[in-house]
Amino acid sequence: MFRKILIANRGEIAVRIIRACRELGVHSVAVYSTADRNSLHAQIADEAVCIGPPATKDSYLNMNAMIQAAKNTGAEAIHPGFGFLSENSDFARLCEANDIEFIGPSYNSIDMLGNKAAAKETMAAAGVPVIPGSDGAVRSIGEAREAAEKAGYPILVKASAGGGGRGIRRVDMPSQLEEQMTLAQQEAKNFFGDDAVYIEKFLVNPHHVEIQIIADKMGNIVYLGERDCSMQRRNQKVLEECPSPVVDADLRKRMGEAAVTAAKQCGYYNAGTIEFLVDANHDFYFMEMNTRIQVEHGITEEVTGIDLVKAQIEVAAGLPLKFTQSDIKMRGHAIECRINAEDPSHDFRPSPGTITALYMPGGPGIRIDGAIYQGYTITPYYDSMLSKLIAHGSSREVAISKMKWALSEFIVEGVDTNIDFQLEIIKQPEFRSGNYDNGYLNRFMEKHKK
Repeated sequence: MFRKILIANRGEIAVRIIRACRELGVHSVAVYSTADRNSLHAQIADEAVCIGPPATKDSYLNMNAMIQAAKNTGAEAIHPGFGFLSENSDFARLCEANDIEFIGPSYNSIDMLGNKAAAKETMAAAGVPVIPGSDGAVRSIGEAREAAEKAGYPILVKASAGGGGRGIRRVDMPSQLEEQMTLAQQEAKNFFGDDAVYIEKFLVNPHHVEIQIIADKMGNIVYLGERDCSMQRRNQKVLEECPSPVVDADLRKRMGEAAVTAAKQCGYYNAGTIEFLVDANHDFYFMEMNTRIQVEHGITEEVTGIDLVKAQIEVAAGLPLKFTQSDIKMRGHAIECRINAEDPSHDFRPSPGTITALYMPGGPGIRIDGAIYQGYTITPYYDSMLSKLIAHGSSREVAISKMKWALSEFIVEGVDTNIDFQLEIIKQPEFRSGNYDNGYLNRFMEKHKK
């Protein structure tokens, strides 16, 4: 096991990793920007190092600063969390070149899967069902038109290097294609530094279901059930649940085995998530793979009893998985609501400011992963997520009931939040019945605008 780990991230995921390090008896090193000097992760780690000014390119995306901080503190490994450098193969290479263990997959796997178009080709070659569309990236409007006609409208133009709902444009008819492709390319260039896009058939009203896997360096791969992430606003996840209300035991097994096949095809190790779209006929199609821990990993932990962050660290240290597929049992149901500093009444405008009063709910089956406290100032520089509220119960109905009262008790003053919006979602009959899809939330908001 490592003696010391540097955490190349901030906020709640940095706090989560610090706590896992404590349980493993590993010394933790936090990094922080000047804007995050008073952040919780910088205060509770065993050591904390300032790596630059607020701008992410000068701090949390500064690869050389991260490596230097690890060397200066004697850290043998770096955990990238999610976002920032977590899926950057150049950073994984840099870690290896400096004899520092990257707590994630190999840079070869990241290269193979980080580019969405290339990942789709890899999955198709492995026999994993893929959504109809272009064979890799399209470089001209002519190629795009040909792929779109073959797939059939409506289609999506998607950034090859994308993630987080960025660089995606829906096209319903041929006359829209050139304009929407240009917009997708511009957004992809701005967010990912790569304007490559590909074409994908738009499946009308599917469920967005992802399979969590964990693999060690000896070739052992286990899938840990699924999460339903269909409650999305503009391709951004808002609420997730585990297991999915539309997945039965047979579909779970088929999707899980496909995910394992996908991971084996890439020589994958560490934690990863294979995202699928599931249509009304229970047919599923590969969408993308995230080569990192997911924001919503906590609901899988609650239902399976597996600590994914500790497992990540153990795998990186060269240890075999402590469990096999037959050990994985789904116990009850868990729901996660992402609590953000934003104003739903003004198009979810971010709400930076100081938290003047705070009460977070507790009790049986309630978990909060966060990094906020009373007096904490939310800056405008980073993601607006404050915490993740998780409710776990013996059934979906029990988990919904727990989440309802937990949201009702959650108090944050000084900034606007989406707490009331989340409460409104779980009260809707479509959610309570599980009869929703990844277009539901957008339809719900349009209806309430009127």
